[in-house]
Amino acid sequence: MTLNDDALIKKDRLRFTRNKLSANLTLLAIVFNAIYFVSIYTSDVGNYYYSIIIGASVVYNLLFMLVAFLASEGVKGYKMMYAYALLVLGAGQIIRIFILPTDARNATVQLEMHEQIVMGNAQFIWVCALLIASAVFCIIAGIVGIIKTSTLVSYQAELEKEQKGAAHE
Repeated sequence: MTLNDDALIKKDRLRFTRNKLSANLTLLAIVFNAIYFVSIYTSDVGNYYYSIIIGASVVYNLLFMLVAFLASEGVKGYKMMYAYALLVLGAGQIIRIFILPTDARNATVQLEMHEQIVMGNAQFIWVCALLIASAVFCIIAGIVGIIKTSTLVSYQAELEKEQKGAAHE
């Protein structure tokens, strides 16, 4: 077998296998988001976490997990739209760092006799790392999905062209 044969076999296999790599990376992104979710919402500092931003964050977390799971199933079947959706979800995870964690890191609440920082450095670094990990897995899953789907689509077009050429001869 030559190098060319190996490449052809890899392309041909795409027709019969699912894109499990992108799907599994997306599931990892969901896991890191869920850990973020738990880390943020188990904190209870005064009444800081009883606000509209937390309500919006909860809704976004649920939507993220729903859309990410849907995208994991979509990229598994080589649907390009879902690969692009994963890139958007990854960017959204990065943007989130500058909303709730940054705001909580810079906020203080008055507790009985003293002021307390809502989110300390350790928790801030932890939740940022979780969001970054989730974003990285989404983005890698999206890129892999785009590459594999593009390869499969172009290979199928080549096969169709060859079949039409053979039918005309």
